[in-house]
Amino acid sequence: MNAGPWLPVPPAGYGGIENIVAALVPELRLLGVEVVLASVGESTIETDERVSIFEKGQFAAIQRPYNQAVGVVQAHQHAVVRALRGRDDIDLIHDHVEAAGLVTLAALSDDAPPGLQTLHWDLHKHPELYSSFDGGDRVRVNGVSAAQLARAPKALRDHAIGHVHLATPLAAEPPIEVSKEGYALVLGRINPGKGQDLAARLAHQHGFDLVLAGPVGPYQSMEELAAAESDPAAALNPDVRFWRDKVAPHVDGVRVRWIGTATGRERDLLVARARVALFPLRWEEPGGTAVVESLALGTPVVGIARGCLPELIEDGRTGLLTSSEEELGELVGKAATIDPRACRAEAELRFTPAVMAEAYLGLYEQIRNPA
Repeated sequence: MNAGPWLPVPPAGYGGIENIVAALVPELRLLGVEVVLASVGESTIETDERVSIFEKGQFAAIQRPYNQAVGVVQAHQHAVVRALRGRDDIDLIHDHVEAAGLVTLAALSDDAPPGLQTLHWDLHKHPELYSSFDGGDRVRVNGVSAAQLARAPKALRDHAIGHVHLATPLAAEPPIEVSKEGYALVLGRINPGKGQDLAARLAHQHGFDLVLAGPVGPYQSMEELAAAESDPAAALNPDVRFWRDKVAPHVDGVRVRWIGTATGRERDLLVARARVALFPLRWEEPGGTAVVESLALGTPVVGIARGCLPELIEDGRTGLLTSSEEELGELVGKAATIDPRACRAEAELRFTPAVMAEAYLGLYEQIRNPA
């Protein structure tokens, strides 16, 4: 199981892919799968074996210029390849590393184990790679939603064996019983595709309170971001520029607040108490970890009907969806019509780690024993 070099498994806060791996691995082991995890040394999840070259997560390097960051993922991938040499007990490689992971799987010799890459990202990225990819009979891919795979180049779709929706341990844990408060919440990395600038503008326009929770680039809090004010690397970071130019002008600390990264119990309570989880998407969201977490915590979802949202949300029962940015603000006020119990029930039925692990086990068997 290759989780990559960026964050530990599980991560301390933000880390969609690493959270999914953390949810998947224990359930696979309960099903009898032995797991060798390729991650960073500070990962704490229990596995049968570990592979790592970096002790700490390298997330701070992920948005640096290419010539400063290119060696990070390659060093990690090289460690993965070295760990496979001389072994005959690995049945399958399940990879989660963008672009480089897929190429590594395809470059392995014909007698290497078969590979499955889970595609967690926008498949319009890397068009030169995805439109020409050829993994032969050894490499397969899966999406995290049907909508994501539908947008993939044909060469990549030809290697696809289906999609598996993301899951959250929160859906299998006892529900958190709290009273709803008056704020809407956008949970996730501050990024143009997530649309925090739109949410903030609509909050002022329609008069609802808004909390933004998530990192700005590698900066987890206002204090960290302020300390990096004079750092040239911060000025080059696209998420920092987006924050400074588009989001921060709307953040007044009263109507709109940014609280930085929320983790653990603090994050769960923040979501559970929100009257609505807001997804003002400006991109085709591929998987929607925060969506399934919101449902598991009994919080209705209001969002732009892009990407995976129509697959995850039943409009009118577990949330409200629209194709209009302007209508989105009006729907926040109508979210009280959604029963939080229906949201929770949907998560318990569809988005538990056990459901996800069973689906992946089916894909593993399909790869190892093709018809």
